[in-house]
Amino acid sequence: MKALKIIAILFGVYVGVVVAFESLLGYVQPAGGSTQVITTFDADGTAYPRVVARLEVDGKLYVAANHWPRAWYNRALENPKIEVTYSDVTTEYRAVKIEGAEHDRVNSERPLGIVIKLLTGFPPRYFVRLDPVS
Repeated sequence: MKALKIIAILFGVYVGVVVAFESLLGYVQPAGGSTQVITTFDADGTAYPRVVARLEVDGKLYVAANHWPRAWYNRALENPKIEVTYSDVTTEYRAVKIEGAEHDRVNSERPLGIVIKLLTGFPPRYFVRLDPVS
């Protein structure tokens, strides 16, 4: 019984760490050399900017939903019009959900480390390809 309590406490602490990390990350939105700002839009046209990692694989641009909070990803699927701001240049893209072999290829080319997986609570990873709008 004591071991079960210890396991429950450790699990609760772990969940707390994940929630704290995800909350802090969502609030701070750290930006760096490999990040970009994507702007998704809801049905009313309201813009939602979000800092995400820029993933380039085989000359194509991707973004990954690596965390449990993924409102931007759901908006991108509902309204695939995306604006990307990178190096102070904003460009319009169309978000395309990828699955199967393309998903597996991008995931293997740009894997997540074990530390980030631990800190985020092992969420499923989804990708969208950003196709330029002519």
